Amino acid sequence: MATASPATKSLVQTAIDAVTQHMRESNMRVGDTLPGEGYFAERLGVSRAVMREAFQALAALKLIDVANGRKPRVGALDGSVIATSLDHAISTAQIKVIDVWDVRRTIEVRTAMLAAANASAAQASRIVELAEKLEAEDEADEHTTDTDIQFHLAIAEASGNELFHQIVISFVPLMKVAIPQAWGTRQTSDQRRDSVDRHRKLAQAIRSRDVEGARQWMSSHFDESVGVMLGNAAPV
Repeated sequence: MATASPATKSLVQTAIDAVTQHMRESNMRVGDTLPGEGYFAERLGVSRAVMREAFQALAALKLIDVANGRKPRVGALDGSVIATSLDHAISTAQIKVIDVWDVRRTIEVRTAMLAAANASAAQASRIVELAEKLEAEDEADEHTTDTDIQFHLAIAEASGNELFHQIVISFVPLMKVAIPQAWGTRQTSDQRRDSVDRHRKLAQAIRSRDVEGARQWMSSHFDESVGVMLGNAAPV
């Protein structure tokens, strides 16, 4: 697919493309320092105002880091960008929340399997620790929600696939809403204990490097937590 010529693009977009191309062709890595606005302005024959706008756009996308007025640096992969896009898509009715949870289920089952195969001893211990903390809290409050989120993030990180980790991070804003709702449906101590037990068995499967067990317990966890929501989704 042919790219648009500079004449058909705005000066700012041309500047954005030039910066990203510079990073790519220079084999730059996260944290590497980029030339400043003046360098690109002179090279492209555009004003500093154009370059300033281009840098601001790249920073908003987390492609570069210009925090605290320091020299621009190559940015790290950031799931918050995906989260913003998801929130926009949901609020403008482009996708349904149910669609996000269906995707999340698929991804998190895979991350659990990878965590069972790849987690370091420290990572596995952290996952077990968070499962035990959930058992100790046993309340539908913000502390339980935070622990539950940290549990899922720890599993995604232990998968060894940073893209999976960042995608799960992008689900956090929705998790902050859905997890309290899920815990709220567990009215009895037996129901709460059953949910906590699923977390604990999932954590133990990961620590034991039981890939199939991790798959089964993460699937079971989602069936219990959001299965009703998925099952009751209205047909399109």
